[in-house]
Amino acid sequence: MLPPILLEPLTVERLTVAIADLPSSLVGIKLTQLSDLHYDGLRLSEELLTDAIAASNHENPDLVLLTGDYITDKPDTVGDLAKRLKSLKSGAGIYAVLGNHDYCYPNAKTQVIEALTSIGINVLWNEIATPFGHQLPIVGLADFWSRDFNPKPIMSQLSPQIPRIVLSHNPDSAAILQQWRVDLQLSGHTHGGHVNIPGFGPAPILIDELRRYMPKSLHPWLPFVKTCSKVVKNWQWAQGWHQIKQNQLYVNRGLGTYFPGRLFCPPEVTVITLTNH
Repeated sequence: MLPPILLEPLTVERLTVAIADLPSSLVGIKLTQLSDLHYDGLRLSEELLTDAIAASNHENPDLVLLTGDYITDKPDTVGDLAKRLKSLKSGAGIYAVLGNHDYCYPNAKTQVIEALTSIGINVLWNEIATPFGHQLPIVGLADFWSRDFNPKPIMSQLSPQIPRIVLSHNPDSAAILQQWRVDLQLSGHTHGGHVNIPGFGPAPILIDELRRYMPKSLHPWLPFVKTCSKVVKNWQWAQGWHQIKQNQLYVNRGLGTYFPGRLFCPPEVTVITLTNH
């Protein structure tokens, strides 16, 4: 495991999201979101996973939504993860999308989907689910970096008058999704930036700004500049709620931890209550 000094205790983030045209019967429904578990024996402790599952169950959610990166590289740990996730409780089911780490290793995508499906988790890869009926569909997109990311055919199936929730692992997809109605996009991927600078925000924003104005010859001397620039383009969306034109985006900080660890950026379970405008 990572040294304890690099870890922070779990937090439960709560927010209320207003959705236009939300049927009165769905006002007040509660969603929980978990993301970026990276269950590989290195980046997520058993204690933190237990706490996250318990926190979600404590809310008695109507729906549990998982937004990707269940593994890091080899998929050989996903079976054990599925055994742990089997204790997640949800009134209307559990829905998941995959992250970039879930398909980058040979056969990983198939094994991850099979493991999650075996415990009743509905994995969506360019699919629409209707756990609450057709009044509030759940759209699960293929990962932004995959060759299958193509939201037009799936989004075009929905009438603009129908509210919807979109699951998309990488928040950069929000830039493309602006051309469709997205009442709430749930993403992860960034781990919140891992390090937050009080009064400024995620450290990668500062690193990215320095990268823009520094000569390329100096980039090798700036720690993590190459890594940060590859993770996402829009670090301003690294965590929390964002209004992107008419759409809403929420980015979960995730549970797994990479080097150098977390600082003022604790792992997160998100609790979202839906209301109407």
